[in-house]
Amino acid sequence: MTEIQSPTPRDAFALLMAGNQRFVSGIPEHPNQDATRRSEIAPSQQPFAVLFGCSDSRLAAEIIFDRGLGDLFVVRTAGHVAGTEVLGSVEYGVCVLDAPLVVVLGHDSCGAIAAARAAADGGKVPGGFVRDVVERVTPSVLAARAAGRNQADEILAEHIEHTVNLLLERSRVLAERVAAGRLGVVGLSYRLADGSAQLVASRGLEAPVPAAS
Repeated sequence: MTEIQSPTPRDAFALLMAGNQRFVSGIPEHPNQDATRRSEIAPSQQPFAVLFGCSDSRLAAEIIFDRGLGDLFVVRTAGHVAGTEVLGSVEYGVCVLDAPLVVVLGHDSCGAIAAARAAADGGKVPGGFVRDVVERVTPSVLAARAAGRNQADEILAEHIEHTVNLLLERSRVLAERVAAGRLGVVGLSYRLADGSAQLVASRGLEAPVPAAS
């Protein structure tokens, strides 16, 4: 498999989505997963994408995008809620490691979104620090409903786009790189049953977002 040296944001996105297509088709190549690759990247890393996704055990990034060691700089939290630690980690991947792409990865049947929907309907709010996760997801639920978007996939898309916007609103360096054409930020919705990742939000790729199928 031919890799691209110093990929542009669009190159990086194409690499990522090609890997997902291989995974969906059941013909993964498992690139960069051998001893040679391990030795090659031991001195330093140069991932082509920062992936910020939900912590769900079914969202193993290197598997669903058919990538290997050193390819993805992965940050994960329940419901992909973003605090200062997440922002710092994403900025590190972009500004220090020079990754040209940031991906926000959400998925259907997300427990955090389900809990936020239940709380918005007057249900019990979880205790402990899980409550904080639910409270950070709830604004996306309320925004979707205010716009008349009540279906589960519509609320998921709203939350993914909200996270994309939050990263760019709170991180000046990310926004500046997007404006300069050096960074793309995309939001993907992953389908657990078929393994496909659908584009729902895009910044800096200069490409239209296809309608969800």
